[in-house]
Amino acid sequence: MQNYFGDMVKAVVDIELRKIGVDAELHSDIEEVLLSQGSSQYDLWGINLYPEMDGDDFIEFDSMINIRPSMGNRSRDVQNADTRQKIIDTVNYLFT
Repeated sequence: MQNYFGDMVKAVVDIELRKIGVDAELHSDIEEVLLSQGSSQYDLWGINLYPEMDGDDFIEFDSMINIRPSMGNRSRDVQNADTRQKIIDTVNYLFT
């Protein structure tokens, strides 16, 4: 893993297919790969992972790809609680 950002790893989660792409300079780079592998734009959410951290500090819901006014998400954060939980569930499923 190249790890572009020291202690932080960028990732994109497909909450429907339960896939995660990790470690690129931009979330959009990972997003592009997942889209080419059959993911739907609607199901992709950008996060940052902090492998040295535990609990709530492990996942940060912050990415430019999360800005989706048409879906009611008007910030870099993931605002919908159900979507956030699906992201957490997918990360836990794949990394624990």
